[in-house]
Amino acid sequence: DASLSPKKPQRLPEAPKREQVEELIDSVDGDGALGLRNRALVELVYSEGLRSAEAVGLDLADVDFEQELVRVRGKGGKERIVPLGEEAAHVVARYLREARPELARGANDALFLSTRGRRLDTSTLRRLLPHPHRLRHSFATHLLEGGADLRSVQEMLGHADLSTTELYTHVSDRRRREVY
Repeated sequence: DASLSPKKPQRLPEAPKREQVEELIDSVDGDGALGLRNRALVELVYSEGLRSAEAVGLDLADVDFEQELVRVRGKGGKERIVPLGEEAAHVVARYLREARPELARGANDALFLSTRGRRLDTSTLRRLLPHPHRLRHSFATHLLEGGADLRSVQEMLGHADLSTTELYTHVSDRRRREVY
């Protein structure tokens, strides 16, 4: 009877290590406005632990440099607030100063714009990062390895259920064992 067989544990992809994430972010280049946009996008995806749709869904007003936070609209329209990291703030501010005005055509509230001045879609992000979700996974793993508690990580990721966040910690436990 198949219903009696043990449930296979859900496998998560290996979270890239911090150095790999830095290499990945550094590898996203390109010239001029698009290069700056791409770098700001990838940096924000990692440092805020965003889903692809959340990243491209950001509006200008969602990034608050004063209070150092980002307002994210997650699944089911739920909003969460994530601290804006120093590096992300720097890269995004530079994109807004030097690149976005070049891409903007008319009034568009979107933070990240396409070459045509429209809101980016997730396919552009996937071209830059074939597996953008691995960065979100790294974000969570690195927070936990840095001593953050599970509930805080759950809030930052916008997981409705703590068990979803716990899936991410198995990788940390394994990595912790490797270190020992």
